[in-house]
Amino acid sequence: MSGQPWEDLLTADDLAVIERGGYGKKAGMGDSPVLLLIDCQYNHIGADAPILEQIDEHPAGGGATAWAAVRRIVPILEEFRRQQRPVIYTRYCFSERSARYDSFAAKRGKNIARFVDGAPGTRIVEPLTPREDELVIDKVHASAFYATALLSSLIRLRADSVIVAGVSTSGCVRATAVDAQSNNFKVTVVSDGVADRIAASHKASLLDLWMKYADVSPSADVLDYLKQLETAREESDGIPR
Repeated sequence: MSGQPWEDLLTADDLAVIERGGYGKKAGMGDSPVLLLIDCQYNHIGADAPILEQIDEHPAGGGATAWAAVRRIVPILEEFRRQQRPVIYTRYCFSERSARYDSFAAKRGKNIARFVDGAPGTRIVEPLTPREDELVIDKVHASAFYATALLSSLIRLRADSVIVAGVSTSGCVRATAVDAQSNNFKVTVVSDGVADRIAASHKASLLDLWMKYADVSPSADVLDYLKQLETAREESDGIPR
């Protein structure tokens, strides 16, 4: 567990519980992964500045920490595209009409207008702009599985696993990762490819995911695994990619 983001949160008793309880076992990334990028929109990423310097302009933005995650996501996205593996994006947005009936939207208070589809902040950040052939799923709840076509899309793609990145760690990333595992997919959360507005929430959520629901791996390990998959595929079909 050395080098994990949550290490400074754990007491000696916590460490003993994890070891003796057998938590955090590796599940693996699967043979047919889909990259799932959660809510990488300007509303949630914000400006590339310390969070308090940008929060008036982007009240839900993660700031510099979120942009650091975006930069870690880019090489993974490029590798998925190079290997012609599927990428799915989610966006959190709703119509002005539906917002009044949505309890999640109500928590936004005075910021609701920022999340109405078509508002500038609902766009996915430029470094991660989806291609025309990549699926974008709009959602109005924390989990990307709830009341969307995500599950049926993963089944159609014959996915056995999802690699999850984006924001925020304690909200939509966590909810989506838990539901992915509940639907029997192998789940990997990119530890340096997710971010949160609150450092404690970020660390505690990654710990909880790692203990019970997902592998939590740095982007370098994810890239290494993707290259191993490519090598195995080339050896299987004899066609370099």
